[in-house]
Amino acid sequence: MHIAWGSFLLALLVIVLVPGPDFVLITSHAAADARRGWLAAAGVTCGLLIHATAATLGLSALVATVPAALLVVKTIGVAYLVWMGVQILRKAGKAVGGPDAPQPERSNRSIFLRALLTDVLNPKVLLTFLTLMPQAMDPTAAAMPQAALLSGVAVGLFGVWWLIVIPSVRWLSALLASPRRRKVFERCCGGALLAMATSIALT
Repeated sequence: MHIAWGSFLLALLVIVLVPGPDFVLITSHAAADARRGWLAAAGVTCGLLIHATAATLGLSALVATVPAALLVVKTIGVAYLVWMGVQILRKAGKAVGGPDAPQPERSNRSIFLRALLTDVLNPKVLLTFLTLMPQAMDPTAAAMPQAALLSGVAVGLFGVWWLIVIPSVRWLSALLASPRRRKVFERCCGGALLAMATSIALT
């Protein structure tokens, strides 16, 4: 089984680093209270596990039924990476909210459920799993073990990111507060996604 770890981890790392709804939700809670940040991260991680399970079972079933479907999904994946790259470049430097935004008091359960639903109801998260995994999978090996392994790595990488973000939320928010630094950072991320999509398309 030859999994393309290099391209998979690089693309995943870019997606993890680009601030999105999950990042904004977790950092906004963490800025007010670290405990609330950890609750939000727990909810988001549970949402990721739901997406990972759905992607693993769905993708594995699809490949088992129609082996040629993996090529179709890979093609869609390239298109999705291009779309994501263009969107990031187009929105580079524009505000998406931040940790300093005021947060109303919420119960522990409310924080967890809100974070869970934010992730579960975000179709981009599921598309990330369904489009990134096929790029790395070995078409000659069983789909289920590969999909499960790649999904686990994706959830784990997000988890490590939250472990870094929450204790460092003040520093990270200050770093990305500068419109110029944020624009450069997001342009690099968008360019990296476009480069990866081009590389996959030419392979």
